[in-house]
Amino acid sequence: MARRPAHTDDVPDQDTNREQDAPKNWRSEAPQGPPPLDSPKPWHTEGLPKKPSDGDRPKRPLWMRFVPWLILLLLFFIGINWFNAVQAPPTISYNEFITQVKADNVQSVHAKGDSIDGVLKKAAIAPDTSETKKGESYTKFTTERPTWANDDLLTELNQHSVTVSAVSLVNQTSPWVSLLVAFVPWILIIGVYVWFMNRMSKGGGMGGLGLKRDVKPVEKDTVRVNFSDVAGIDEVEDEVRQIVDFLRNPDKYRKVGARAPKGVLLEGEPGTGKTLLARATAGEAEVPFFSASASEFIEMIVGVGAQRVRQLFEEARKAAPAIIFIDEIDAIGRSRASNRSLGGNDEREQTLNQILTEMDGFDGTEGVVVMAATNRADVLDPALTRPGRFDRVITVSPPDQKGRAAILRVHTREIPTAKDVNLDQLAASTPGMTGADLANLANEAALQAASRNDTQVYQRDFTNALEQIQLGVARSVVIPDDERRRTAYHESGHALLGMLQKGADPVRKVSIIPRGQALGVTLSTPDTDKYGYDEQYLLGRIVGALGGMAAENAIFGVVTTGAESDLKQATAIARQMVGKWGMSEKVGPVMVLPDDADPRQIGISDETLSTVDGEVRRIIGECQDKAVRLLKEHRAQLDSIATKLLEKETLDENEVYAAAGIDRPRDDSNLSGAEASPAAPAPPPDTPPDDSGTAAPAGPTPPSSLWGPPQGSPSS
Repeated sequence: MARRPAHTDDVPDQDTNREQDAPKNWRSEAPQGPPPLDSPKPWHTEGLPKKPSDGDRPKRPLWMRFVPWLILLLLFFIGINWFNAVQAPPTISYNEFITQVKADNVQSVHAKGDSIDGVLKKAAIAPDTSETKKGESYTKFTTERPTWANDDLLTELNQHSVTVSAVSLVNQTSPWVSLLVAFVPWILIIGVYVWFMNRMSKGGGMGGLGLKRDVKPVEKDTVRVNFSDVAGIDEVEDEVRQIVDFLRNPDKYRKVGARAPKGVLLEGEPGTGKTLLARATAGEAEVPFFSASASEFIEMIVGVGAQRVRQLFEEARKAAPAIIFIDEIDAIGRSRASNRSLGGNDEREQTLNQILTEMDGFDGTEGVVVMAATNRADVLDPALTRPGRFDRVITVSPPDQKGRAAILRVHTREIPTAKDVNLDQLAASTPGMTGADLANLANEAALQAASRNDTQVYQRDFTNALEQIQLGVARSVVIPDDERRRTAYHESGHALLGMLQKGADPVRKVSIIPRGQALGVTLSTPDTDKYGYDEQYLLGRIVGALGGMAAENAIFGVVTTGAESDLKQATAIARQMVGKWGMSEKVGPVMVLPDDADPRQIGISDETLSTVDGEVRRIIGECQDKAVRLLKEHRAQLDSIATKLLEKETLDENEVYAAAGIDRPRDDSNLSGAEASPAAPAPPPDTPPDDSGTAAPAGPTPPSSLWGPPQGSPSS
């Protein structure tokens, strides 16, 4: 299919039905009110201009929608009642009935309790004493037998050969009840069917069961997010500014034959600001913003997801220029090749195919840009990430120290901070944290200040919040003296070996106060962000991780369960050194341990895997021997740290180095003149939950299995 020309001044746009001759105002006006969003659509919107036809008419209450139907139902029953009254036979007196019986003019009677319905052999004239149809002839009649009558009516009827029938009052059913029993089930069935079809037509699907998600419209005075609310990712901002410029000034690009990217894929770790960046892009360009999570398109009924996609893109085209943002697109955009062997997922594939079709339908003049976010760009379908669909892939990485300081300034704009708060120092103490982590840190600090009824947030609030996020809330448990002493030596072993290793991360804090699941903790973080790690540094990490177990064995001659997470961390580092990073001469510079697959599935032999296991055991054994040797050589320093810990329970950076008698190597080049913070720094955000371990150094993409949380002794 030939691509449509970028210049469309003389060619009418067949897809959008716009007149190309008239000048186009691609930049939308400022929002003037809430958009009409009454349908249960799974996306949210920002900046939609108000449609004049809708005005500010409020949404009708739910009960008002049922009033017309209730009125129609009432009129229906009134009509039935009137019809029955017209067709009812005349009511005659009991005396008139006896007269007709004695005149041998009654053919049959039917008794319902004291009520008697009958049919005459010949028509009779209704006497003046009858209650209805006076003076008219009748053949059918009804009358009431007095309860106190003592005549032998049945004998009288038999003498005149009148056919007699009767029904018990117990089995008598009201005509209204019979009518309801006959019609109500059908009305309910039809109503439920219409309700489900109505939800399906609006894209609600069966999954919601009537609990539709009302989209909150953006009021006209709502302040939208823009680039001033985004910090720490300046390089990424520069990449999306071109999209903003296109949405504002499309003619500038069409003159040189350029078209806007149809799609922009934002990939990065959770919490790095992908959604915020997409909203800021729309806010900066002052265009409507449609956002939805990919999982919200999937329902139980096949085809609902595709219909929702069509609705979303149709509304975005009507509001063009606009931005569509799909979060967690890997929920529906995963590669279809893997599903063929498992039978596939029809609903997910249909939804993905509809997205591909809609993006193919865009041309460069529509002014609609699709932005998507994912944490797993490697699993997306190639048809989705090819040029022409998502033309641009932008990686959003965790911020560096400068970026973290800028993010903290953004998140503390509304927080009254005291003069002692040093955000640059705090940024240096939080390597690896993302924007979401820093926002949570600022909020936790404000909560701590509010709990004391303070009107300002102090530096100690940020320090305590950092410790609480990293370690959990301190537990008030009574620990036996022997276990407390063993924990002190365990943490002292971690700390001392961390100080003795050349190039190791400085020890920030050592504590034997139980927090979370750990009985103690040792925190170590680098002075500056690190982006690469050599073999010597990794071996030092293993030695430090084994320090707690080595100290317990050297002092008490036992090994406790407190070393569980230490062994887990040390083994993970050693396996990656051998199987991923080529740091074993015996295995060689090959990658034999993939992240998301069984090594045997990619052709790795059992012999090679056995070699990897042997090398891992060798590295762990050598590091264990080194840890024991160093602790024996520096036994006096180990005892000094443990004694100080038992006395004070918590030692900060200066105190622990003073107790060991070791000078703390400093690198303050990136601290903006501030001292390195003795506060408890946080590990990288991608660190898996664990009981103990050393806080990880910062890096762009550190393996989650390598950098564990602070070293400590877990509770058993």
